[in-house]
Amino acid sequence: MNQIFDWLFSQYDGTPTHIVVLELIGVFFAILSVVFSKRNNILVYPTGLIGTAIAVYILIFYGLLGDMIINAYYVIMSIYGWYIWSRKVDKNHYTPITRTTREEQLKAVGIFFGTMLGVSLVYEFFDKWENWVSYTDILTTGIFFVGMWFMAKKKIENWLLWIVGDFISVPLYIYKGLIFSAILYLIMTIIAIYGYYSWKKLLNKNLQTV
Repeated sequence: MNQIFDWLFSQYDGTPTHIVVLELIGVFFAILSVVFSKRNNILVYPTGLIGTAIAVYILIFYGLLGDMIINAYYVIMSIYGWYIWSRKVDKNHYTPITRTTREEQLKAVGIFFGTMLGVSLVYEFFDKWENWVSYTDILTTGIFFVGMWFMAKKKIENWLLWIVGDFISVPLYIYKGLIFSAILYLIMTIIAIYGYYSWKKLLNKNLQTV
């Protein structure tokens, strides 16, 4: 066990202590947020906002522009999602879980490619291209932008995008030496799988009561 901890913390040699502490706090709130999301609980947003604010600072420090933009976007979409989730569609019911429509799917494709183009231009402008890391960062940014939009609108497909994006992010963060964040994304991949099936049960229940 000691060898595991020694290996984990050896990845942070030369890293400022406050960055390590902030990363651990951010990991805690990120996991808490995903758990609340799985439970269809509106607390996903306040806990997510705390984790997001910490992540933006850390990502600026490490120069991961795509992920930094993702988290800045999360702040905006969290406020929007908080409003949607708390809005009542009638006297007794809040916004329900639904599947995406054809129109929403087309918009999602536009958001995905538009996001990747935008982040690519940011990398080009700041001359931050870095082998496969930059391309992976751009890809996951597109995936997460659509995923966050779907989650804010309570679309079940958001979980499929989180599963793919979280899994792809694991090697990216290992390469960057952010081991705790890599572990976080691995945990979130597992939670996202459970989240999808949890929401699917709720969706089927809602359809049966309509």
